This record gives sequence, structure tokens and C-alpha cells, in this order.
Amino acid sequence: MTVIALPRVRRRAPVALGACLLSFAAFWWAQRAAHVSMIDLMVYRAEGETVRAGGDLYALRTTEAHLPTTYPPFAALLFTPLTLLGTSAMRTLATAGNLALLVVFVALSLRLVDHARVESVWWVSAAAVWCEPVWTTVRYGQINLLLGVLVLWDLTRRPWHRWAGVGIGLAAAIKLTPALFAVFLLVTGVVAYARRVPGGPWLRHARGAAVTFAGATLLAASALPHDSWRFWSRMVFETGRVGLVEDTANQSLRGVLARLLHTTQPGLWWVAAAAVAGSLGLGVAVAAELRERRAWAVAACAVTALLISPVSWSHHWVWCVPMVLILGTRGRAAAVGTALVTAVGTALVFCSYALWWVPHGPGRLELQQTGAQLTLSALYEGAGLVFLTLIGVRLWRTNRTV
Repeated sequence: MTVIALPRVRRRAPVALGACLLSFAAFWWAQRAAHVSMIDLMVYRAEGETVRAGGDLYALRTTEAHLPTTYPPFAALLFTPLTLLGTSAMRTLATAGNLALLVVFVALSLRLVDHARVESVWWVSAAAVWCEPVWTTVRYGQINLLLGVLVLWDLTRRPWHRWAGVGIGLAAAIKLTPALFAVFLLVTGVVAYARRVPGGPWLRHARGAAVTFAGATLLAASALPHDSWRFWSRMVFETGRVGLVEDTANQSLRGVLARLLHTTQPGLWWVAAAAVAGSLGLGVAVAAELRERRAWAVAACAVTALLISPVSWSHHWVWCVPMVLILGTRGRAAAVGTALVTAVGTALVFCSYALWWVPHGPGRLELQQTGAQLTLSALYEGAGLVFLTLIGVRLWRTNRTV
């Protein structure tokens, strides 16, 4: 009897797929056992219902938590199909959709680091689904993975492709934070020209993002003129609508400073910190891009956006997935051990759920945190700052050896 040996790759892929499906099934069961509310998904549906009814989008308060509308009007237009589904079907489809988006997000992240083997996608997805940002994204029915996929799809393709900028522009029209990627492309193009290097591809990419953003925003304005005027003239400046700045879930520099200073108004301290972090982070991203380190540049830009945003909820940090992959795959051969230790350490931070170990909830308990509690509630920001520092040091060392 002749035994035909399958190629190793063909044997590994089904095993990896099976492990991923098993992990996803366990995750789905755990979410149901935890009785997740998917509260943000319910807000999205309420926004869609308000649009269909011709109501005042930014006067909306919905769910038991009386949550307001915080996204631009274009997002509300996209949420209108949710009104066609029953609550149970909507939650099921949202969970399945987020799991599918996670696989795509992982695949694009692996493509970013030039490591796009099929079995790697399944193994990484099986592990990534359990990190806190992904768990919380699915728990709330959030759209972070969709935004991440739009941005990475745009930035993992050739810069001169016909759809350059569309992904970033759409992501920014849905939620403003991804707009920093367009700024990154613009600054890179300008710096390239200043150095007498052709900056056209970056400028065209930035222009594509700007045109797409403007088109989506004007579309929303034509459909929802009153809501668009209110958002762009007033609501966009009212960051307090999003939530309490000192909330432990707010993993931005502003949230850290609010808890550290025991105040709800970190004021100029946050402005100064955001200005410094934004300038240095964007500088690192641009430098990495000009050195043809696209993976470093994209992740540095994402981390910078999360740090300087007035509110970056813990589920916004799904960008920890490419962060960990970059840390684990971009070290030099002589420093593989250090790279892996750093990657594992970063993964543990985002899988620890440590920010929920500290006092939080009603009563503004976050303003009374002790030193150890403050450390635990600042782990994401700390990981982001360490990541930017490591990328900056690697770029500096590479520059010295050239």
C-alpha cells in the first residue's frame, strides 16, 4: 500500500484553521455566557432609525445608559440597514462579522510585515481574538476592526493603485481619528520633496484620502443637512459627549493625565503632552516611511493617533495586533531573542485585562487611584510609548550604520 505524503504546508493549514475555528467557537460561547450587551451596536441601530425617521441625530439618547451620537453623520447613514434586522439577528451577524473582520485584519497585518502564510493567519487570529481590545470590540458591537481593515487595505497596496486613499478617507468619514493617516501621507510627501526625493506617490495617496473623505461628508450633508451643520459646527468640539475623560477605559494620554492629576480637566498638561507625542510620533512614522519601513510607519501612526486622541477607549487599541507582529518579526537576526521577548511582553499587556483590575465605575473612582492602580490603568499608553521609542531607536541605529 502506497502512502502519499501531503506537503507540509498543506497539512499545517487545515490544522491551523481547525484551531482558529475552535478558538472562535469558545470565544462565541464565552461572550454569550458573559451576557454581553453589545450596547454600542444598539446605539448604531438607534442612529439608523433616527435617520430613517428624520429625527434630530445629535439630540438622540438611547439605551439604559442614555448614550449620545458621537460619530459624523456619514456613519449614521451607513447604520440605516441595521434597522431592517431583529435584535437577535443583528447581534449574531455583528459577532460573526467582527470575527471575519479580525481574520482579514490579521491577514493584512501579516502582509504588512511580509509574513502572509495562510496558516499564520489562522494561528494569529486564534490567539488575537482573546486580547482585551478585540474582546471588548465584539462585546460592545464596535466598528474598530472595520476601520482597521479599511486603513490597512489602503496601506498594504501599491501607492499608485487607482483606489489609493479610499480606505483611509472612508474610515475618517466614519470616525475622525483615522484622518491622521492622511496627514502622515501628506507630511511624508512634503518632507520627501524638501529632501529632493519624489514625493508624488504620498501626495496622491493623501489627496485620494481627502477627496474620499470630502465626498462622503458632502453626501451626508446632502442627505442630513441639519445634522451635518450641527456636527461640524458644534458637536465635533464637544469631546465630553463621548464619555468621562478619567474613565479607566480611556486609554489615551488625556485619560492617563486625568487619573494621574486626579482631575476631570487635565487642560494644558494634556495639550502639551499631546503636542509633544503627536509631533514625535508623526516624526517617527514619516522617518520610517522614508526609510521604506512601511510596517513601522503605519503602526507608529496608529499608536500616535490613539495617544493624542481626547478619548481612546480600550477597544480602539485593536492596533495591538500589528504592533505585536512588528515587534516579533522586525528585529535583526542578532536580536531575535530580544524581539520575541518584547513582542510577548506587549501581547501580555493587551491580554491581561489589567485595566479592569482597578477601581472603576460609578462614583468617579478613577480619580482616587493609588500609584499601583494608576500604573495598571496606563498600561496601553505605556506600551504605545515604548513601541514608538523602540521604533525611533531602531531608525536612529539604522541611520548611523548607513
